[in-house]
Amino acid sequence: MADKLIAEGLVTVNGKRALVGQKINEGDKVEVDSPTVKKIADQRIYLAYHKPTGIDTHSIKIRDTFPIGRLDKNSHGLILLTNDGRVTDRMLNPKYEHEKEYTVTVDKKLRPGFLEHCRKGITIDDYTTRPAKVSKLGENKFKIILTEGRHHQIRRMCDAFGYTVRDLKRERIINIKLTGLSQGQSHELKGDELNKFLKALELS
Repeated sequence: MADKLIAEGLVTVNGKRALVGQKINEGDKVEVDSPTVKKIADQRIYLAYHKPTGIDTHSIKIRDTFPIGRLDKNSHGLILLTNDGRVTDRMLNPKYEHEKEYTVTVDKKLRPGFLEHCRKGITIDDYTTRPAKVSKLGENKFKIILTEGRHHQIRRMCDAFGYTVRDLKRERIINIKLTGLSQGQSHELKGDELNKFLKALELS
């Protein structure tokens, strides 16, 4: 389809008509003037959803979207849903370090050493977690901001220091916040909120 659009003169690179086989460099501005492409873009859906506790991420079906990433069954909080495959690639590709913020409640009083280890990275099995931003919210509650999303990562970090997670809630993904959404509710991302999100993913 791309070659056809180029041949029809509907693609420009840095304001000039593109050529079939032309090399595109990082930083080049590519624009497409096609009703078909515009129709596809108009049909893209982006939703913020508060996944309830006890619901499996992959069972969530809202409109024609699918969930990006995981949030384990016993956790709740922000999930992004979309039919835009570009977002899925950028969010799941480990080379992109996008912030995800969580509040965590554990079964015992927090020790300063645990939070400091979270900030520096904790070795779990055969890998060491990336340094995280951590702040204490209460005797047994803390906020943590990760730039990776390994399987059950926060629960395993806590378990490595003898803590059991009692509640785990995802509050934010990049600039998208859970604020105002009760469990099971969703809202469509639009306007400035969506533009900032797509810009962070280098998709706008």
